[in-house]
Parts: sequence; structure tokens; C-alpha cells
Amino acid sequence: MKQGMIVLFLALTPLLRGAGQSLLIPMDDSQKNHLKAYGLAFLALKNGESIDWLLNYRGGSFLLRYNPKMLDEGMVRGISVQLLQDHEVNAILREITQPEVNMTVVKLERAPRIAVYSPKNGLIADETDAVITVLDYAEIPYTILYDEEVLHDHLARYDWLHLHHEDFTGQYGRFLRRESAALEMELQKTTAAQFGYAKVSAMKLDVARKIKTFCAGGGYLFAMCSGAETFDIALAAEGIDINESMYDGDDADEDAQARLDFTKTLAFHNFSLEPGNSRKFSDINTGRPDFFELEKDYFTLFDFSAKWDLIPAILNQNHRHMIKEFMGQTSGFSKFTVKHEATILGENSRSGNVRYIYGELGKGHWTFYSGHDPEGSPGRRRQPTDLNLYPHSPGYRLILNNVLFPSARKKKQKT
Repeated sequence: MKQGMIVLFLALTPLLRGAGQSLLIPMDDSQKNHLKAYGLAFLALKNGESIDWLLNYRGGSFLLRYNPKMLDEGMVRGISVQLLQDHEVNAILREITQPEVNMTVVKLERAPRIAVYSPKNGLIADETDAVITVLDYAEIPYTILYDEEVLHDHLARYDWLHLHHEDFTGQYGRFLRRESAALEMELQKTTAAQFGYAKVSAMKLDVARKIKTFCAGGGYLFAMCSGAETFDIALAAEGIDINESMYDGDDADEDAQARLDFTKTLAFHNFSLEPGNSRKFSDINTGRPDFFELEKDYFTLFDFSAKWDLIPAILNQNHRHMIKEFMGQTSGFSKFTVKHEATILGENSRSGNVRYIYGELGKGHWTFYSGHDPEGSPGRRRQPTDLNLYPHSPGYRLILNNVLFPSARKKKQKT
């Protein structure tokens, strides 16, 4: 696949250890808490230690040099950590680097600076966010920022940005779906007026464009649910009024659909907008009434070559390759609207739902993940998920794969 101007560093020869011991954080079924294990890896990086991410070895395990504080911290957090002697480590590394084995080693070197684009008031309690939930549970630090900080160019301070299930089209998340809509509308109108915008949609477009610039400049963008869908819709609709009068006081352009510019989007093209009174923004979203009844259905993570398709292999590290379907305002992506240059990481081929996609933009990377809460269920959308009940959630693991992705060492290609 296209790797842009960079490739991830591989330990293609055994990283033979000197005198000492190492710590293995297994990520297969022997792990007591998969989600907190990512937090322990993040802590090691934050403390200046490097980590070998053993792709496809026991579910994507982590290997680091022995540190008694890390061993104790793992015990405190209820994480499985194994103490290995040098000969055991070298045997693992020799196995991984065999050319016929679909495994490799990626070096993680520093903790990424994490930001979450989300409201910072009481609205966040109304609409729980899976990324915030799992970052808190894994004890990974992050900063919440919103329109003001983005417009003031604060994104340059961060490596990784998550888009809370936001509406970048200025339609207030199709406001009829939330009780907090009136407050949200007033807050966004106030912010837009403070920055000199006549409409919220104009402000949200500029926010989306700055986020796109952040990504193109080398940032890592991760979006879920409507945050992914409306981000591309807003970019495609630059200079076009796609909002009906109930949202901005005047009619939408009659030729809005025909004027959409799909060259400006990251992931989607050839999509059609839905009427303003619909819960759906466009036909990107494959969500439908019976989707809420598909709790027993699953989508599949694709198997990529760890040695050659490095980035998708990183993003799909898991101890399960079948993940339970979960819903959201944007429950799935239509395969017909996904651009050919995007990489589909996971889909439900039976229902036609594309759930997880990746792509590159300039020097940066983006991942879109449909749905609201990997362990959510109909009727519980606004209640925070207690991850103590789901410490092995494969759906949440995908989020944390993306969180660690910026830590991978990179070097320029020779060609």
C-alpha cells in the first residue's frame, strides 16, 4: 500500500539483548486487562523508555527492558506482565523475523501528545464519547479542545487528534435528536459571532479545514461516528449552502448536491445528502432501523502482512478478528462512497457495512471508525460504558491502536 514519504522502522534482524531482563506485556487471551495494558505502554513511553511492539505476536504484545517500577505498576493496574530472560527474548525475536511468519517488530519511541476535539461544558456528559471513556480507563493523558483552540491554531501543539461525534456541517447534529440541542445551538452561535462568522456552518468549515491542514502537515487524525461523516461533508460543501432554513435561517442552494467537490474530502466521494429533517446526513451512513437489532452480528478485521502492510497491521492488532456490531448516528459507511485510495480495515460483508478505514493525507494519516460505542447497546447511548465490565473489548482496542500509532519510529524512504 502507499506509505507516503515515510515507512515505519522494522527490526528485521533479531534485536539481541545484552545482559539483563525484559518485560513482556502479552496481548493474547492470557492478558488480564487488554485496555489498561495500552496505558502501561504509554506510561513507559512517557517516562522516556522505548518499546518493541511485536505485531501479530500473541495478539500484538509489547516488549520493554526490565524496570521494577513498570513491573510494580503493572501489578497495581491489574495488568499481566511477564519477566523474561535474554535467551527467551532472543528466541521470540528470531521467531518473529522469520520471513515466512506474518509478524514483525515496530519500535515505539515517545508518547504522543493527545488532543480530543469536544465540547468542554455539560454537553459532553449528555453525549458520552468512546475515546474519552477509554483514555480515562487506560490512564492516558489528553487535552480537550474545541472550536476556539482550533481557530487559534493550537493544533500544532499535538500529534494526535480525535474528533468527538461532532457535526461539522452546522446542523447541530440534526438537533431534533438531543434534548441539549437548544443549549448547543446557542453556544455555537455565540462562538461563531465572537469570531466574526455570520453562520455556524462557516465557522465549522474553517475548523474542518484547519484540522485537515493539521493532518496534511503530519498529524494523526482519528474520527468516529458522525464526526467522520460530517467532516467530509463539510469539506465537500465549501462555498455551498447545504443547510435548510431551520438551521441557518435561509434556504439551501438548489444545486447544492451537484456542486459538491469530492476532491476536497479525505475518505468519501459520490455521496448524496439527505433532507434536513432526516436523522441521517447522507447516504455515506448505512445505518437503518433494523441495525439496532443486529447485536449478534459481527464485522471482520482484515488480516494484513505485518512485514509489508505495516500501518494497517498496526491499526488492526487484536486478540479477536470478529467484532460485535455496534450502532451510532453514523453506524456504518457505505462501501460505494469510500474512495478507492482508502484502505478498508474492517467490514461486515454480509450487511455491506464498512466499519473501519484508513488513509494518508500529505505527511499525515487519518482513520475513520463508524459507530458510537464499541460496547454500547440501543437505549444506553447516553450512559457512560463501565469498561471494568469490558477490559478485553476488541472494539475498544482498535481505538488504542490508533493512540499509540504516532509513537512508531519513522525514517525516510530511500526511493
